[in-house]
Formats: sequence, structure tokens, C-alpha cells
Amino acid sequence: MRIATYNVEWFDTLFEDDGTLSDNNEWSSRRDVTRREQIAALGEVFQTMDADAVMVIEAPDTSRRRSGTVALENFAARFDLRARKALIGFPNDTQQEIILLYDPDVMSARHAPMGEDTGKKGSGQAPRFDAVFRIDLDIDATADVVRFSKPPLEVAVKTASSEFRMIGVHAKSKAPYGAKTPDEIMQLSIANRRKQLAQCIWIRQRVDELLALGEPLIVLGDFNDGPGLDQYEKLFGRGGVEIVLGGPEDTPLYDPHARIALNRRIAAVPATSRFYIPDQGRYLQALLDYVMVSPDLRERGANWRIWHPFEDAECYGRPSLRDALLKASDHFPVTLDIDL
Repeated sequence: MRIATYNVEWFDTLFEDDGTLSDNNEWSSRRDVTRREQIAALGEVFQTMDADAVMVIEAPDTSRRRSGTVALENFAARFDLRARKALIGFPNDTQQEIILLYDPDVMSARHAPMGEDTGKKGSGQAPRFDAVFRIDLDIDATADVVRFSKPPLEVAVKTASSEFRMIGVHAKSKAPYGAKTPDEIMQLSIANRRKQLAQCIWIRQRVDELLALGEPLIVLGDFNDGPGLDQYEKLFGRGGVEIVLGGPEDTPLYDPHARIALNRRIAAVPATSRFYIPDQGRYLQALLDYVMVSPDLRERGANWRIWHPFEDAECYGRPSLRDALLKASDHFPVTLDIDL
């Protein structure tokens, strides 16, 4: 079985309000890519992956006027994808949903949120992901109030031979958007890192709960984090990815790309994203997307792959796929092939 995570940059702008594809030659939100080109590129990538389930990050918007699940199911129908059924959890206000697109012939999936609905009072013990988490991150004896702008999607999955849980994640970005002066950039960068760490502590608490119940678990998505991404990470000791993976005292989750990156003695670090830096005229690569598994799942023939157009030999050797990956998004899919 193939499980994937894929952050599709502004997928929402490729659909009309009724969920039909905006298949025209107007510019998409991708740099120098039309909507028609991005739609075709995404179709080729999804068809070639042929995944049983894809955790779509930055999925189309769900609101009073739009339905992200309708949009994704229309997209799947257009390209005759096996993963054609869409499941959403708690919608958000960012126009970037987290939605699972899966093959209903090989699995069933339901939204299965855990934790307390705390209201405004919050809780320090893994509340529901659309609720409020309280944690003192700066040791000032005052609890910080933390919310997810994009609540993780908790899914209970059944196949013909197994049951497992999935948590789809799009963690807080650490980029200092809107800051102008050096002081503002520093303050906002540190504040965003604190929020991202708090969200990852919250996720790790849920991971611990599920592992204590003996649930096989996959945690996947865009964590907006990885070793060496900014100069402030040493202030906090551990990064968000390290927290979710777990420390020596925890039952660890495993992602091979994260382990490579965390071993600082290795120079070559995998990358799952590629961003253009206009003022430098160059591209920045980063490892942001992960598929983490519990120890029991790691033993089921697990094999990971980043569909990087220049680093994966098969992707690079197929010019059409290589071009599609570059046009489709600023992130590349990560897949896990596993016996489920």
C-alpha cells in the first residue's frame, strides 16, 4: 500500500466556487505557471504516484461557499485516480485545508478526533486539535495560549487486513511574514518558532496517547521545520520535528529523512521543497515534509521516497514528470510503501 503526503501550493485557486476546475490560461498562484499548466502537472504527478491515500496539505478551501472535498473529488474524477474519496476534519479559515484523498476500494477512513473540547479555558493535556492548548514555553509562570490555524486531521483507517491511525499535520510557519526591520524579524521569528514548538508538543502528547493504546500510527504532513532552517533553533534546545519523533524517554516515531538531517555529521540532507528567492535570483531547498511511523509499522517492509525532480533518479529520468513536479507545487510528494 502506498501512503503519501503532498503540499500543493494554493490548490484552492484552481477551482471555482462549485468545485469545478478553473481550467484556463489565467495565471495560477504559482510563479510563471498558468492554471491549466498547474492542473495538468498535478494530474500527472497524482497519476504517476498512484497512491492508495494522499494527505493533501493546502487542500482546497471549505467554507460557506466552497467545499474542499467536492473540489478534490472532482479533481480525482478528472484524472481517473484510484484515490477518489475525500475526508476532511475541522475546517479552518486559511483557505488551506488538510484533506485525505483515498481509495475507498482498499480502505475505509473516518475523522476520529481525540481529546477534550476545552473552549476558551484550554488544557495542558492534549485537548482536541480545534481547541486550546496551554503551555508555559518561556518559563515565566504564565501559560501561553496556543491554537492551530490548521487543526491536524485525525483519521481512523481500516483495510482488509489491518487498522491504524493517521494524523495529517500542517504546523505553524516560522517565516517572519510582515516583519520589516531587523528587530521585528527577530521578534516575529522567535515568536513563530515558539508557536511551532508548542504545536509539536501538543501533537507529541497525542502520539503518546495513541501509542499507549497500542495503535499503529502514521504522522505525516508539512511541519515547517527541520534542522538548521533558522538561526534561532539553538534557543529552544530541540526542534519541532525532534519533539514529534520523540526523545530517549519516549516510544520513537521514525522517518529516515528526518534521521539523516538530525545527524549533523552528514553533509547531504534530503529536501522536499524548493522556493525561489527573488532578491537572490536562486532557489532554496528545505526538508519540511515527513511521514513518521510507529515502531510496529516500521517493521512492515516500510520504504520511503521523496519525489524530488532532481534528486530522485526516476523522476529526473522522465522529463515530463520532472517538469510536472516543478510546475505543480513548491513542495514534492513524500510516499511510504508499506504492507498494510
